Formats: sequence, C-alpha cells, structure tokens
Amino acid sequence: QNSFTVCFSVGYSAVALNHVIDFKEKKQEIVKPTSPSELFPSLPIVQGTSKRIKVLTRLTLIVSDPSHCNLLRSTSANIRLYDIIAVFPKTEKLFHIACTTLDVDLVCINVTEKLPFYFRRPPVNMAIDRGIYFELLYTPAIKDSTMRRYTISNAISLMQICKGKNIVISSAAERPLELRGPYDVANLGLLFGLSEGEAKAAVSTNCRAAMLHGETRKSACGVVYTVKKPRKVEEEETAVPACKKAKTQA
Repeated sequence: QNSFTVCFSVGYSAVALNHVIDFKEKKQEIVKPTSPSELFPSLPIVQGTSKRIKVLTRLTLIVSDPSHCNLLRSTSANIRLYDIIAVFPKTEKLFHIACTTLDVDLVCINVTEKLPFYFRRPPVNMAIDRGIYFELLYTPAIKDSTMRRYTISNAISLMQICKGKNIVISSAAERPLELRGPYDVANLGLLFGLSEGEAKAAVSTNCRAAMLHGETRKSACGVVYTVKKPRKVEEEETAVPACKKAKTQA
C-alpha cells in the first residue's frame, strides 16, 4: 500500500501489480489476477493532473526449462486476464525461444548475477520486430554494490546488440525506499549505456508501448493509433521542382 502511494507522489501515472511464478517451486498455478478495485477502493489522483492513476496486472514467469514455455503457448483463460505478461529466461536457449516464439510483452534481463550466455543479434532483432520489450530492473543496483556491477555490465552487453531500442526500466520494488522518480531512473539509464533520449523513453513511451502490446495480445486484434500531420502550403510549394513550377505558371 505504501509503495503504491509513493509511486504516484513521485510522478508516475500507472503501476503494474506483479504476480511472479517460478517453476522451480512445486505446485505453481496461474491464478486469476486480483482486481485492483479489491485492493484499492479509491484510486488516488496523479500528481499535477486531474486523472486517476492506472493500475495494471502483470504476470511474470521464471522459466528454466523448455517445458515451462508450454504454458505460455497454451490458451489458458487466466493468462489472458493479465494486462502484461513477462518471461524471465534463465538460459540462452530459453532467451531465444522467448524472443522468437512466445506471445509475451516483456523479456526480463537478469541483473543480480553474471549472465551465463551472450546476447546474440538475431533473436534480439526478432523480438524488436515483434514489438517485445526488454526489461531492466534498477532496484538491485541501488541496494548492493556487487549487483550494481552486474546490472551495469549485463545492461551494456544488451545495449551493444539492441542499440538502445525497446528497453524498459522498472523497479520491482517491494518497499517505498526502493522507489525512485522517473527523472532519477532516466539518469540511471545513462549508466546502463542508454543515450539521454533512450533513457527517457525507457521510463515513458516504451512503457506505454509495452502496455499497448499487451492490449493487442489480449484482444487478438491490432491496436493502432494514428496522428494526421497537416502539411503546410509552403512545404508543398518547395517540394515542386523549379522547372515544373515554371511550366505550371506558364
């Protein structure tokens, strides 16, 4: 509850309630997501606006064996109820499967230990083409110096392949003290190898795009937003070659 309140006092307009399943543990079942209205009867107003905050449900599956991916390939009714689906692959083979075939919104990158494999360009590019985003957590980097080194090292390895595209930076915070404001998180993104624009996108537009990807997955239809840009008369005139202008005027 306290972490939830802090999110919106520091400038966030949406938060995802994460349900984590680790298949290493026995008797793991995907249950229906808890309705946000059950947890928060009255949603607070986003700071500086008149809008109420948006609460999303998220499912994160930690997979360490290819058989664990079968659940994501199934048409589980409970899986479709979640707004965002993330997968945390533990091996290179599972990372490849997650990027190329699984119907997910986020692929989580390990930031608490040295990666057991190297990122390769083909699966990363395919994930980008499919509209999947890569998630980096910043909370481990502010809690422990060793994990900070792993976070920065693993993030830079990913940036060398994805060139800063389709990155989402999130907290996975369990306590209010682990949360940072969006501007602070964007500054952390610079340490992860992102440019200033890419770091800002990792806490804003990329997060919104991942949410829209989740809407597309749930509805099995495309979600398209278009904006018509008016063309100025001056631009139309300059676009016509001078010789054609002369003929037209003549």
